[in-house]
Amino acid sequence: MEQMAEPVLQATGVSKYFPGAIALDEVDLRLYPGEVHALLGENGAGKSTLIKCLTGAYARDGGAILLEGVEIDPRDPLDSQRLGIGTVYQEVNLLPNLTVAENLFLGRQPTRFGFVDHRRMKRDSARILAEYGLEIDPGRLLSSFSIAVQQIVAIARAVEMSGKVLILDEPTASLDREEVELMFSVVRRLTARGLAVVFITHFLDQVFALCDRATILRNGRVVGSRLLREAGQTEIVTLMLGRQLEAATRTPHEAEPGEVLLSFAGFGRRGAIEPFDMTIRSGEVVGLAGLLGSGRSETCAAIFGAAPADRGEARLRGLPVRLGDPREAVGHGLAFCPEDRKIDGIVGDLSVRENIVLALQARQGWAKPISRARAQEIAEGYVKALDIRLAHLDMPIRLLSGGNQQKALLARWLATEPALLILDEPTRGIDVGAHAEILNLIERLRARGMALLVASSEMEELVACAGRVIVLRDRRQVEELTGADISPDAIVRAIAGEEEAA
Repeated sequence: MEQMAEPVLQATGVSKYFPGAIALDEVDLRLYPGEVHALLGENGAGKSTLIKCLTGAYARDGGAILLEGVEIDPRDPLDSQRLGIGTVYQEVNLLPNLTVAENLFLGRQPTRFGFVDHRRMKRDSARILAEYGLEIDPGRLLSSFSIAVQQIVAIARAVEMSGKVLILDEPTASLDREEVELMFSVVRRLTARGLAVVFITHFLDQVFALCDRATILRNGRVVGSRLLREAGQTEIVTLMLGRQLEAATRTPHEAEPGEVLLSFAGFGRRGAIEPFDMTIRSGEVVGLAGLLGSGRSETCAAIFGAAPADRGEARLRGLPVRLGDPREAVGHGLAFCPEDRKIDGIVGDLSVRENIVLALQARQGWAKPISRARAQEIAEGYVKALDIRLAHLDMPIRLLSGGNQQKALLARWLATEPALLILDEPTRGIDVGAHAEILNLIERLRARGMALLVASSEMEELVACAGRVIVLRDRRQVEELTGADISPDAIVRAIAGEEEAA
């Protein structure tokens, strides 16, 4: 599709500052009628902040927004909707206890003799939804329909109330493949009508299947804007990650891995991770690579039972095993340091000592409390072994630095003497010194015979520590790299889904 001469929406030099941080640094964006424009970037790139500035949820600190050539300054999302910019989020922002028709016309119901004209509202709703390919009864409760249908109803409402620009923020994150195709068909109908659509997603295959153009953000700046028919996935991934494809030096592990500890066959969870096969051996580090949303964290959560698999089987040392919840996983010798240590890991108001012995106490049972003296001994041992910097063990763990919190969380699980340690982004948000210490710890644990599963967005981290790297894309495993084949270059190409040029 050739672009129109003038954009329907143009953002120029949009900036947003927060205390101690530049969230957006003079960002430019142009949206053309009849195009689907992908807004791409990893966590913290600035996508959500930009959308909030465009829709008035955030006040800009600089720059201008023009809609059809006229400068606008939306005061809030409702104001931006009146101006012509509609937004639909992953979590449907409608009222499930009302009917489809009531949701479509909420706040603008047709009336007759001073009363809501329900007959007309249902008739008009059926006509509107038919334009989106939906033949449903608008008199039914919204909650009686699938998430995909609810998303389309939300889109229809947003378009009917705005009608110039539609922003879709992760609309397919909770949909299966058939539902994604239904969503795509709706978007194509809208662009055929001349609407400009912004599509935010972490699924690159969907970007290339649906979108015409992409703008890539990194650290609050635009690092590239590409017509997708002229760009390859490798180029887009490289822009997102901010790394050129380079060779990397690997130091091979001296010891060969031991026997298979855990194996999985057809293991997966509907809507979270496609069924996969995997083996993890004692004394090896298996890496999980992929962009945000690729399924790294979902794989970890399924294995640990935090979001248990609903298909396939797992075997522990050759015997079938159930991993239905974290307690079962811990009982089988598994341990898990989650990606968001502040929300899912540490208990901020408990002391460092209490946090370190928490998993061991849970496995032992609350009817058999660990004595304070024993807890002190365990905590002191790991504080020394991991060089956790703190004033005293009674201080709340929330007062520690990010790196020391991470090491205390590692101490919690090491105290259980696990057979498998699952680490999801183990070095995110910590300083360079703590980063090196944790990578050294991973190698020491592997050398002692522990099995480790490390999910990371840092390719160099996986190259340095993993003996095998499993690459995920769009919630499924797409490639496995081993030995000398593991490099940033190979990982990027596998993420992008492109064969290396001969």
